[in-house]
Amino acid sequence: MPETEPSSKPAEVVPSGGSEKATQDAAPPYGVLGLISRLLSFLGLQGLISAKLMLMIGGVTTITFIALGSLHIYTSRRTVEKTTLGQATIMSDIIRRSISHHMMRNDRPAIYEMMSTMGDEPGVVRLRIINPEGKISFSTDPGEIEKSIDRRAELCTQCHEEGKPVAPEARDRSRLYRQGDSRVIAVITPINNDPACSNAACHAHPASQKVLGVLDTHLSMAAADAAIAQNNRWLLATVIIAILVSAILMWWFTWQIVHKPLAALQAGTERLASGDLGHQIEVTSTDEAGQLARSFNQMSRQLAEAQNQIKSWAQTLETRVDKKTRELKRAHDQMMNVEKMLTIGEMAAVVAHEINNPLAGILTYAKLVKKWVTRGITDDQTRQEAGDCLDLIANESRRCGDLVRNLLVFSRRSPIHMENTDFNAIITHSLRLVQHRIDLQSIQVQMSLQQDLPSVYCDGSQIEQVLLALVMNAIDAMPHGGNLWISTRMLPGSEVELQVRDDGMGIPPELMSKIFEPFTTTKEVGKGVGLGLAVSKGIIERHSGRIELLSELGVGTQFRVIVPIDARVSEAAQTALANASH
Repeated sequence: MPETEPSSKPAEVVPSGGSEKATQDAAPPYGVLGLISRLLSFLGLQGLISAKLMLMIGGVTTITFIALGSLHIYTSRRTVEKTTLGQATIMSDIIRRSISHHMMRNDRPAIYEMMSTMGDEPGVVRLRIINPEGKISFSTDPGEIEKSIDRRAELCTQCHEEGKPVAPEARDRSRLYRQGDSRVIAVITPINNDPACSNAACHAHPASQKVLGVLDTHLSMAAADAAIAQNNRWLLATVIIAILVSAILMWWFTWQIVHKPLAALQAGTERLASGDLGHQIEVTSTDEAGQLARSFNQMSRQLAEAQNQIKSWAQTLETRVDKKTRELKRAHDQMMNVEKMLTIGEMAAVVAHEINNPLAGILTYAKLVKKWVTRGITDDQTRQEAGDCLDLIANESRRCGDLVRNLLVFSRRSPIHMENTDFNAIITHSLRLVQHRIDLQSIQVQMSLQQDLPSVYCDGSQIEQVLLALVMNAIDAMPHGGNLWISTRMLPGSEVELQVRDDGMGIPPELMSKIFEPFTTTKEVGKGVGLGLAVSKGIIERHSGRIELLSELGVGTQFRVIVPIDARVSEAAQTALANASH
């Protein structure tokens, strides 16, 4: 039986659970592609498909070479071990056959002499004979003779089952262990009790005893391990050279087949995006990259043609637009002339009508007074009637003068005199001028004036004219009495708001859009010519302000006059506004 030796059992490396967890933690969280992406990002190549392709193919190639090399090393090692085992088995069998003759003659000195001689051969570590009781009968190492071994050792159980010896295969009767820096292979060869041996007169072994002992042969594997190491070094060098050559060839092919076409396509796309329509790239292959390049060239040509067509259409359209614009301008000028003529005709008709009535009255009363003067005024009644006629003539003459003056105000703007003015004072003064009309028509005035209203830089007389026009319109809209609200307040943006609101008859919807046009009025014939709001709007615009209207028929009307606190208007702006009004 072989002896169990602590130094002969190879150490086993068993991975612990902690090592497995560390391996899992070290794995990339997003798989192989994530690892490749992070590596390319670290190298600054994350934007290159060719780099990803080279890295992936290079990784697969490297893993394949390493796997094949590892498999070759494992196969070579197993082959050398199997060959050495076969040699050790043959040698052990030769020794067993060589000593069998001396054993039948019970010539122990010859047996020991022969084993000592063979034990001195190169590669032989030791030879020993072990009897069935597990005692070492002979060994080339004299220090272990007569020692016993543990029959319960692993290799002993290969030969004994429930105390009955068996004859296992040679691979089951061998073992490897390390002695110093080299490995040793040991083979156990049973010494069977042959019939010739059991029948010999020199032996006292009965025929029922099948095995007389075992021959334990230990051979060194130093030479085999050296050959394996040399082979591994050559294999490692070959694998490294193959990986480098494959990487170079792979890089060259990938650069030529993948990177260069994609780089050309990228450069062409950038030029196309920068506006170089029609740019063509070189087609160097008939594969997918070549087809993509041809498609790009076709798209680029189509874009260039489309751009040329658009430019041509734009030029044609621009020419046509210019032509139509000139035609529209001429038509607009003609329409403006026609509208001006219509306005002049309408104004002439209104003025003629407005002036004709008072002139007819003046003429009639003048003839009547002339008749009385010719006949002589003899009584007080006639004198009184003559005075009344003269008053009527004066009133009608004044009416004609007012009409002519309003026309002059509308057609020729009077100079504007800007100064800091108290808005609330203008309102108070204006209401005193029309107080008799307010009292006569039983109109209730409700004022809400902001007391801390700042001074406004404006023409006070013109603002007063606007306020009087709005108040008079409100009074005329309430012939049977009503309510008049007047308020002032400060608005955000350094603006002042003047609001005039009444609950009179309101303005019809069809007149809302042209209420600020000249000769537009809701009053009865003879009571107004429709110039008040047109003049008011012009005054407010000259003050860089605006006037807003909100009215509902049968409910009332509200005017909002908004002017800036500092309404400084240049003479050029006044002239432009004056020209625009004509």
